[in-house]
Amino acid sequence: MRLLTAAVTSMALMFGATAATAAPIEIKFSHVVAENTPKGQMANKFAELVAERLPGKVEVKVFPSSQLFGDNKVLEAMLLGDVQMAAPSLSKFQKYTKQLQLFDLPFLFKDMAAVERFQQSEAGQKILSSVESKGLVGLGYLHNGLKQLSASDPLRVPADASGKKFRIMTSDVLQAQFEAVEAVPLKKPFSEVFTLLQTKAIDGQENTWSNIYSKKFFEVQPYITESNHGVLDYMVVSSAEFWNGLDDDIRVEVKKALDEAIAFGNQVAAEKAQSDKQAIIDSKRSEVLEISDAERAQWVSAMKPVWNQFSDEIGADLIEAAAQSNN
Repeated sequence: MRLLTAAVTSMALMFGATAATAAPIEIKFSHVVAENTPKGQMANKFAELVAERLPGKVEVKVFPSSQLFGDNKVLEAMLLGDVQMAAPSLSKFQKYTKQLQLFDLPFLFKDMAAVERFQQSEAGQKILSSVESKGLVGLGYLHNGLKQLSASDPLRVPADASGKKFRIMTSDVLQAQFEAVEAVPLKKPFSEVFTLLQTKAIDGQENTWSNIYSKKFFEVQPYITESNHGVLDYMVVSSAEFWNGLDDDIRVEVKKALDEAIAFGNQVAAEKAQSDKQAIIDSKRSEVLEISDAERAQWVSAMKPVWNQFSDEIGADLIEAAAQSNN
């Protein structure tokens, strides 16, 4: 009887250990924007696809709107294992690689089609691996769109920006961009932008149509200049330790789901750029200013020297390859 009891106990312990190890792999996906943005919708789509295809094996938990971490802290948290996936804006990788500064250069891409062509090129794909030496794995590019300038006063030519304070992401290139038009760039978290604008602590900011709309910046900024002067994209990233630690079959399925979610998010981004711009116009809370070719040429002339300023850090050949994507 004792032998039988011992055998039953042993089997129960083994079963308990097996059940314990069978808990699903948890992927905490942290991001800073609202759920109705392209990034927010992409992250939710990714969670849905993983739940459908890897039930009981992998669970994606999405934390939007800086619930877990802001973009300035999320990469450090990832390297510590506190979060497994994120999609910070490309400028947030400055201390991990200088190459991604490329995407902050003003007036480098004429439209999102050019951005896509470059990112899918051999040179563009190679940049994804530029963070590996720092313990990160670049898994794909996610679009938000082209950036516009909003301000408390109309901005038509560079002189209109002189002396005005603009919030920027933590980026030396973006700092140089605004300094080129004699403006005052201030590096502030995305989560603080609305309050800074509302209290007039800053005069303006740069962002995409979807961010300007979803975060209601248009309600506290009377003018938005359709400048299309830069691109705001993200890199979906994981830690090398976590990503390479997944079983091969699991990693393949997770990557497949992520690729599909990114394609979905990029389609959302393209559609929302148009619909959110129109929603802002329809609101009549903010006036959207179209600049002439001559006015645009003044902005390009003032800001393009920033390319040379950072060519040694980024790589002149990389800048040239990106510029060629406009053809």
